[in-house]
Amino acid sequence: MFQNLETCLEKYIPQEELNHVQRILYGKKLEELQLPKSCLNNEDNIEVKGFRFESLTEEFREKRIVRVGVIQNQIVLPTTAPLAEQRNAIYKKISKIISLAAEANVNVLCLQEAWPMPFVFCTREKFPWCEFAESAETGPTTLFLKDICKQYNMVIVSPILERDEQEVIWNTAVVIDNFGKVIGKHRKNHIPRVGDFNESTYYMEGNTGHPVFETAFGRIAINICYGRHHPLNWLMFGLNGAEIVFNPSATIDGLSETLWGIEARTAAVANSYFSCAINRVGTETFPSEFTSGDGKPAHKSFGHFYGSSYITAPDGSRTPGLSRTRDGLLISEIDLNLCRQVKDHWGFQMTRRLDLYAESLSDIVNSK
Repeated sequence: MFQNLETCLEKYIPQEELNHVQRILYGKKLEELQLPKSCLNNEDNIEVKGFRFESLTEEFREKRIVRVGVIQNQIVLPTTAPLAEQRNAIYKKISKIISLAAEANVNVLCLQEAWPMPFVFCTREKFPWCEFAESAETGPTTLFLKDICKQYNMVIVSPILERDEQEVIWNTAVVIDNFGKVIGKHRKNHIPRVGDFNESTYYMEGNTGHPVFETAFGRIAINICYGRHHPLNWLMFGLNGAEIVFNPSATIDGLSETLWGIEARTAAVANSYFSCAINRVGTETFPSEFTSGDGKPAHKSFGHFYGSSYITAPDGSRTPGLSRTRDGLLISEIDLNLCRQVKDHWGFQMTRRLDLYAESLSDIVNSK
């Protein structure tokens, strides 16, 4: 299977030409982080990469250095295994990867969409999959991560399948601070109805708006999966003051891979914040066949989740992606001061016309 774009380019393009190709594809060349050997050469063969985004040194502001991490992973057990065993096996794997992030001094970490479970939503079967739904505040996944956050002094964004007090199910990202406290949650704003990804069987559009969470390591927000296709969704997190926006996702090859490297990157440029795109990896097979509503034969898997997680700075420079096939941890050292530096340079916030957009949007909404 094709591993990733970076490996292919390095294999076939001479170094001098490769430098120009990488400059055009990824912006300025990033310095690789010097990470602990125990982190890089870990016993579980987790791919670990780290990069540093440079910024200007200012006279009136100290640098605001933060290490951000994102994790992509495959499920562990087959989807036919007992649910508790499936979830506990994922917990065990993720705890090991988080420990690698801690070795590398990561401050803020985001996991992939619906990370404690298979991505069951496209099967459209309610049972047994709805049993994975849990409380955002007191469920087993949040309790599991609370201790880890305290242990490592780390903020963790935990996307789960939430069941609220009214027995309503949501696709939710829980934010747990470095003291182990749940400081808030965001529910997925945009729900796909594309091929297999007809997730409205389980949950509908969220009701939390575009919250930004103040943490010890900066102002963060979460644009869950399909929301990346909506530019105004990205815009609102920026207007509300986000400095880092995570995009935990689950998307397969043949569907949106041509868009993957573009959307989070252009969002970072347009809104002058850091964006972190996290995708699941691997192929998940289910017991019962399901159809896509596109005339194709019934099948038991969605296809291959192609990983390729990456991080982009507000100046448009980005890291190489993680593998399309391996579990991975991507770390970036960033200076949040770069957000304002880019705003001052390009003047996007000064030259945009929110009043004009608001008037036009109001006219369109009211004409319906």
